[in-house]
Amino acid sequence: MWVAGKAACLAIYAMALAGLAGLLPSGLAWTIQVIAAAFLAAHVVERAFVFKHVHSYQGALAVSVLLTVLFGLLHWWPLKKAVYSETGGA
Repeated sequence: MWVAGKAACLAIYAMALAGLAGLLPSGLAWTIQVIAAAFLAAHVVERAFVFKHVHSYQGALAVSVLLTVLFGLLHWWPLKKAVYSETGGA
């Protein structure tokens, strides 16, 4: 599920970029761009509320923040589950 969700996010972003490049009909391009912008805006706001989980990423914090902005809960939810299982639910 996580991979399919991330692929869907990437597809929306790719279609928005294709629309900006003039490769999609204008009505479809505008709609996809609005959806992509809403995704990005929601994920930026979401990052502020789940920073504790974003910070638990094993790699660089900047990479984790970028992944959260791109994928939202598809990135931080597995991190939350991993921390939760490591601490025994505490």
